[in-house]
Parts: sequence; C-alpha cells; structure tokens
Amino acid sequence: MKRFIVLCFAVLAVTAVAAVFGCARQEKTGLEKVRESGEISFAMSGGYPPFNFFNNQNELVGFDVDVAKEVAHRLGVKLKPVTTDWSGIIEGLRSGIYNGILGSMAATDQRRKVVDFSIPYYYSGAQMFVREDAPFKSVDELKDKAVGLVTGTTYELDAKNLGVSDIRLYKDDTHTLTELSNGVIDGVITDRVVGVNAMNSGKFKIRPLGSPLRLEDIAVAFRKEDKTLTDEVDRILKQMHEDGTLSELSRKWLKVDITRK
Repeated sequence: MKRFIVLCFAVLAVTAVAAVFGCARQEKTGLEKVRESGEISFAMSGGYPPFNFFNNQNELVGFDVDVAKEVAHRLGVKLKPVTTDWSGIIEGLRSGIYNGILGSMAATDQRRKVVDFSIPYYYSGAQMFVREDAPFKSVDELKDKAVGLVTGTTYELDAKNLGVSDIRLYKDDTHTLTELSNGVIDGVITDRVVGVNAMNSGKFKIRPLGSPLRLEDIAVAFRKEDKTLTDEVDRILKQMHEDGTLSELSRKWLKVDITRK
C-alpha cells in the first residue's frame, strides 16, 4: 500500500513538472507570435501628412506607412496598419491591441518608462528656416536679424541660445511662415518636420538653414515584454539605414533626407 501511495505521488510530481514545462514552452515571444500569425500590426494616427494620412482615394499612405510596409516585408509577414486616436495610442499598445506604434512618435524619457523603443528611423527637432532666396549660410548670421516663432514654445529658448536679439512671437506657424515668406522677418524656428512639410506644400518659398538646433529620436514603440520583436525590428531598421532604403523613402515623401543626424 505504501509503495502504491509513493508511486502515485511520483506520478503526480512528474505530471506537475511536465505541466509546468509544457506551459513554459507554450509561452511564445512577441516575434514568434507575429511570425505565427503571419502579420504585424502597427498603429498610427492617420492624420499626420506626409507621414501617415488618407489620400483622395481613402488609402492610408505616407512615409511611416512605407517604412512599416518594408519592415513587415523583411519580417516575412503582412502589414496590418491600425489608425487610432493619438491620446490613447500608448495604452492601446500596452493592452496588446497592436504589436507596435510606427507613427512618428518621439522616444522621450517619459515614454520610455512604459514602453520600449527601436533605434530611430528618422530625426526631428528644432530647425531654423529662411526664405528660399536668402543669402544666409549659417544660423549665426541671424543673431541680429528678426526671427519668428510660436509663443509658449521651447523655440524661444533655442533663439536665445543662438543669441538672437530680435525675437518675434506669433500664435501659430501659419503666421510665422507667412511673415517669413512676405519678408517681414528673416528666419523662423519651428519643428523640422513642420517646416519641411510647409516647404513641400508649395505655399511657402522657404528652406532649412543648417542642421537642426536639437534633435528628437523618432522610433517604433513596442511593449516592454516584446523584446525579441524590438530586437528584430532594430536589426531590420539598421539594414534599411545602411542600404539607403530609409533615405530613399524620406526623399520620396519629404524631398529631403531626415533619416540622418
């Protein structure tokens, strides 16, 4: 009888161990789940041209979309783009509604507390813009000129750091860029992407002057528990940087290369 009881306990122990290890084997990584499903879902707002927006045919297009398509292609899966409200986009990621956020999100210290980020696929930040025909070759030449920017932004500190003596404040960039185009002011400090998009719209005859005054890393966000997926996308983005794919896509949508510092 004792031998029977001992044998029963032994069988139960082996079964329990097998169950534990069996469960462990069933826990798939983020990368495994993507490859098993055959698709990867990336979220974006869908209202941020030329990065992600709906065209006249109601198709989701833009720089972010093309980058997402190429990442999916190199992963060997289909892209499933998801458009959602920006205010809740990180919570959607953390809830597992989609695999990542590829929608021009800056990798800030605050966001890094709750999600992980890939390497940057492009860079944005404060940029000086001047008229297309302006003779300036360096931002230093604007110290004694009139420079416009939106009131209440950190660009005022950028202007002060440059030593600009005549800072003009406006309520939005439509006003700053209009005043620049009309010759009222000599330069504008705004977000690099905002200025480049305005330049490419054809409404404003402007150009970026020099390198960005400071940069933000724009990267793909992932859940912290999906490190294998983050690492694989990192590898792919490095390839896309090295083989020129990201630069090519940037020039396609923005006419300038914003993928390098």
